[in-house]
Amino acid sequence: MKKEIKKPVKSFEPTAGWRLTMKDIPEKDRPYEKCEREGVGALTDAELLAILIRTGNRQESALSLATRILAQAQPPGILGLLHLTLPELMEQKGIGRVKGIELLCVGELSQRIWRTLTLSEAPAFTAPEAIAAFYMEEMRHKEQEEMHLMILNTKQRLIRDILLFRGTFNHSPASPREIFIEALRYHAASIVLVHNHPSGDPTPSAEDDRPDSGGGRYAGNPAFGSCDYRRTSLF
Repeated sequence: MKKEIKKPVKSFEPTAGWRLTMKDIPEKDRPYEKCEREGVGALTDAELLAILIRTGNRQESALSLATRILAQAQPPGILGLLHLTLPELMEQKGIGRVKGIELLCVGELSQRIWRTLTLSEAPAFTAPEAIAAFYMEEMRHKEQEEMHLMILNTKQRLIRDILLFRGTFNHSPASPREIFIEALRYHAASIVLVHNHPSGDPTPSAEDDRPDSGGGRYAGNPAFGSCDYRRTSLF
């Protein structure tokens, strides 16, 4: 009886000129195959991102690259992707201009889907909670303070969302004149001002508490509301 000779197993250590691809990953662990086998909902955040990235670099597969990007994002995870700029994405080896733009577009698309879904489910903006839900995904990730003007009809449905100002880290100037010009232009029955606090501090600033900060009261118009959305609370 002949003795069986076992051949040595080849190492998968990367060498010069060798490119690590998804084919080098066991089939059961590949995101595409897992998606087909178990459904898209079974994929991890890293696996979803790996499918979007498609390819990695000479040292990493797309899955390894996706895992590293998520780990280094601030905050770590998929929410951190919304804070990354194109230059920051392109600093990652394996992410060029085209891939970076694609990832930015995916983030923007997810926010627009959320807003469209929220708007379709909100019969009318009659409560601060409905307004916060509509703006939440868009404004909670902003690094600068923004002020939006909601133009509402007589049924409190949204006619138009207008970005009035994009300010500094903690300030977005607005004047009653600018606000009412836009309100009259679109024949608003009522208006609401919405702004974020990038710092995450829910305490109203001195500007928020100014006597004339509620422009409708300043102008003697009761059809005016203000909604101050933060990452943690709403008043």
